[in-house]
Amino acid sequence: QVQLVESGGGLVQSGGSLRLSCAASGNIFRFIAMNWYRQAPGKQREWVATITNGDSTNYADSVKGRFTISRDSAKNTVYLQMNSLKPEDTAVYYCNARVSITTYWGQGTQVTVSS
Repeated sequence: QVQLVESGGGLVQSGGSLRLSCAASGNIFRFIAMNWYRQAPGKQREWVATITNGDSTNYADSVKGRFTISRDSAKNTVYLQMNSLKPEDTAVYYCNARVSITTYWGQGTQVTVSS
């Protein structure tokens, strides 16, 4: 079984940066993709970014050019570098991992961007 724990969220001013981390426990050697999602209060959870085990990446249009997803296989950790943050980026950010037929979710980390 895989467990995912997000960290790095916090309060930042518009234009600032944060780096989120998602530490995975358990064997994710066979992972298909790892993702970041976010959910603002009263809104649907939305996909933010994806990284595959071949290190290809994809981003939602809303964050493209500002966010970067990466991973460190040795540390079983995926990162989301968030630059040029906007108030509309405020949300709980969730790490997600697709391993075979099973999808795992972290508990989320709060990101708040003030204007």
